[in-house]
Amino acid sequence: MRAAVLREFGSPLEILNVDVEEPRAGEVLVKIAASGICGSDLKALDGKSPVVRQLPVIPGHESAGVVEAVGPGVTGVKSGDHVIVAMNGPCGRCRNCSRGKAFLCSGPGRMSAIMGTMRDGTTRLSLDGEGVRPYIGIGSFAEYAVVSEAMCVKVAGDAPLDLLSLTACGVVTGVGAVINTAQVERGSSVLVVGAGGVGLNVIQGAVLAGATTIIAADVVESKLELAKEFGATHTIMSEDLPKQVGAIVRGGVDYAFDVTGNVSVLTAAFNSTQGGGTTVMVGSPSAKELTIAPQTLFGSRRLMGTQGGDAVPARDLPLLVDLYRRGRLNLDGLVSERVPLEKVNEAVEHVKSGAVARSVIVFD
Repeated sequence: MRAAVLREFGSPLEILNVDVEEPRAGEVLVKIAASGICGSDLKALDGKSPVVRQLPVIPGHESAGVVEAVGPGVTGVKSGDHVIVAMNGPCGRCRNCSRGKAFLCSGPGRMSAIMGTMRDGTTRLSLDGEGVRPYIGIGSFAEYAVVSEAMCVKVAGDAPLDLLSLTACGVVTGVGAVINTAQVERGSSVLVVGAGGVGLNVIQGAVLAGATTIIAADVVESKLELAKEFGATHTIMSEDLPKQVGAIVRGGVDYAFDVTGNVSVLTAAFNSTQGGGTTVMVGSPSAKELTIAPQTLFGSRRLMGTQGGDAVPARDLPLLVDLYRRGRLNLDGLVSERVPLEKVNEAVEHVKSGAVARSVIVFD
């Protein structure tokens, strides 16, 4: 199969022919229809991802496709089924899964996938006899992916897979941060810092939750214009956030979401909440320390993290598809460009520059 392979951090991806084994027990071979390019993919390319420790690797994880073949014991999907490939495949048996917290699954299969291998510690991909690791067990910058059955969420055959691919990461992370993590209440005020692909979905989540004041902040004016299309009631530039937010909502907002991964911005977002407010760190920070004045916590403020929108794939992904089909979730507006695999490096540069909401690799 053709795949975009990273063989050296910081270097362009190479389009190469990679060998793919048949799926083994509990595994599914998916023919990828589309894959979004996400910020975490960029970290993998630059050598900044904590889960990419060994090269070569095939990036990509925000994807959807069609089941090509299944291994022994697979009963949930069959050849020809259309599926979203979830970012994680919960085991369904560990303590966290039994408590309904599949996003915190500690099962060996999920942890192996995060590090780029199958449950048995091997990979089904190889290049000239050398093993190739798929990013977080998916590696969707390729024509095919071998994943665990638990990562396949079946969807209707008439739904557009290029759009549904976005629900696998950017959409479920953004909407889930609002609905699952913060549990935003109707009538609330919300600040979203960072109006890129994930931030737009935080805004959509706030709309779905019934927030009445939704403030989008960014440093790029064009992104703020797009934020309005997704439901932002106010837009501001990301400078002196507490002062600007306070001019819109006296005392600060009820909920703040930082999607930038910048700790100074996260601190400013936290300081933009009122007493009893909640701040959710959606973006993954590169800094090792965060400094917040402890006195601010006496106002019963909360600072939380989220992991993929704290989603349960089998529950949340079908819900997002249903919302899209009913016209309540905007997926079309998220796609800035569709590119063939051969133009992946150009698309990566577009994502790095912040010129697009989402670039999507599409396959024939």
